[in-house]
Amino acid sequence: MTAAPKRRLAALSEQLANGIPSKGEFENVPRIRTVAQPSVGQRVQGKVVIVTGANSPIGIGRASAHQYAQNGAKAVYICDFDTSYLEVHKRELAELYPEVKIHAVKVDVGEEEQVKAVVDDAMATYGRLDIMFANAGIVGVPNTFEHITPEAFMKTMRVNSLGVFLCFKHAALAMQKTSAEKQYPGGSILGTASVAGLRSNAGGTDYSASKASVVSLAQTMAYQLAGTGVRVNALCPGVIETGMTKPMFDAARSRGTERKIGQLNPLQRGAVADEVARVALFLGSDESSYVNGQAWAVCGGLSAGHPFVPGKIA
Repeated sequence: MTAAPKRRLAALSEQLANGIPSKGEFENVPRIRTVAQPSVGQRVQGKVVIVTGANSPIGIGRASAHQYAQNGAKAVYICDFDTSYLEVHKRELAELYPEVKIHAVKVDVGEEEQVKAVVDDAMATYGRLDIMFANAGIVGVPNTFEHITPEAFMKTMRVNSLGVFLCFKHAALAMQKTSAEKQYPGGSILGTASVAGLRSNAGGTDYSASKASVVSLAQTMAYQLAGTGVRVNALCPGVIETGMTKPMFDAARSRGTERKIGQLNPLQRGAVADEVARVALFLGSDESSYVNGQAWAVCGGLSAGHPFVPGKIA
């Protein structure tokens, strides 16, 4: 047996090692067996979390950091290459959730040593890593293929694809480590993809290719981590008002056409970052304990069909 299968056998998840135990009976009917704690409580109690792409004041990363901190995380690392707002976010989080340790770290996700360093710091400081949300991304070239140079294409892939891979890689290695506090391997890894990675015509060529790769990484690594209790999923947002899309929203507001944003999805509106962050919270928590290798669309229904303009079918 080679080294990799041996490691997998040695790193069985708690559910594989012990099963999901009985909760007893009520009037000869078995009670419902559970993996997660009650949903009415703090949903990531005691977990250590890393969120990349957390600098934007209206971004998914910042909103997700708030959800994790509000829901009982032991520590939250907010990371970004651009640090212009990170310390502000750190102070706000520390004020709102004083029991949570907040770390603001400058990280270029395309540099392996920097990604490894923040993961190593979490392991050295807390002895565990439970949630990695690889959210950092760039818009790429918002134009058709003939306008994209090889250099521009690879710049987009470096952040959106390689950066996610490096976060996935080092988080997965760390999440398989056990300690006195964490007796079994396990954790939740999330990567921000996009509906542009699921369907055409939702982004530029380089952006769409990079986001499709995030979906493939989640699916592939979910199988490669079989039995370890480490889950890997991709989040696929639709039209969300973030730092990346703000120019589009601002232009629409200035023209009085904001109502047209999102008109092709069944909800007929765009979204705010917190609507994606709530899904990131669920996927990071034990409540999603059987969700693995999925591309989870948060798009108002855009990816559910073939978009058309009402009244323009024929």
